Amino acid sequence: MTPPQQFTSDNCSGICPEAMAALVEANHGHERSYGDDGWTAEACERFRELFEADCQVYFVLTGTAGNALALASTARSHHSIICHRVAHVEVDECGAPEFFSHGAKILLADGVDGRIAPDAIGEIATRRDDIHYPKARTVSITQSTELGTVYQPADLQAIQRACREHGLALHMDGARFANAVASLGCAPRALTTDCGVDVLVFGGSKNGLAIGEAVVFFNASVAEEFDYRCKQAGQLLSKMRFVAAQWVGVLRDGAWLRHARHANACAAELEGRLRPLPGVRILYPRQANAVFAHLPAEAIVRMQQRGWRFSTTFGPGAVRLMCSWDTRSETIDAFVQDLKQVLGG
Repeated sequence: MTPPQQFTSDNCSGICPEAMAALVEANHGHERSYGDDGWTAEACERFRELFEADCQVYFVLTGTAGNALALASTARSHHSIICHRVAHVEVDECGAPEFFSHGAKILLADGVDGRIAPDAIGEIATRRDDIHYPKARTVSITQSTELGTVYQPADLQAIQRACREHGLALHMDGARFANAVASLGCAPRALTTDCGVDVLVFGGSKNGLAIGEAVVFFNASVAEEFDYRCKQAGQLLSKMRFVAAQWVGVLRDGAWLRHARHANACAAELEGRLRPLPGVRILYPRQANAVFAHLPAEAIVRMQQRGWRFSTTFGPGAVRLMCSWDTRSETIDAFVQDLKQVLGG
């Protein structure tokens, strides 16, 4: 029988109580449409309070839409976007950043554990300066990374210096930004405005929302006419209040951070229980809500036969175990007990 909770992705979890309550609260009477409503206005103001900045905020349905449209605001068709070779915008967006920028080329950089190296930015940005090569315009970083690690404020400041030296905009894919903030225990502005981030795509659906991401611009010039981009891309929602209200629900009493802390704590518990098991090897530092481990091939098959689901797209024997805002200790215990039996027999 398939277990009631899985480690496939934090996308698989349900709606958190705070977001659900706000949805119900917003579902009374009539409101103005297309974002011209009280819920959307309140959500935007709460983001400004959270980041302690006069930022511009837009809501979209998916992270792919948010990243692609944000990057298109920073790069034209003859430009290039620099990112880590395992960044989500490279490996999991189906070419959307290139499509919405009408052809901006993604150039891949290296770095340890999924974090782009500042030196790599400079090397790519100065690789060529002739008209036959796409001109570097934007750096895109993922926080937390696709390998479950996080950028420290010092890392981001070094990246900012590289961006400013070469005249590059800085985009942050924050699908799990909440988990990074929870991991580092710092204020959100310490990972954004204080580090020169021009635009952040703040993930909601991986942290308890039913649907919806926030595109937060800290640089007003980059945000120019972004509302038109959203409309053209089908992201101007007629009933925008039902996305915005969820954000109000999780922002007004800090639920967004509590849920991220819980997911991170569950991942730490899971990692601690996996480390001693024979045949199990932890692949990357566990710094947010993901555990990457190498398991024997037969163990992977047998765990799947027992109904467990997890990602196996990170190389032979590598599995990603993702914890969510609602992951329970008994789910971790059941997984570990099954794995012990599989490894022992």
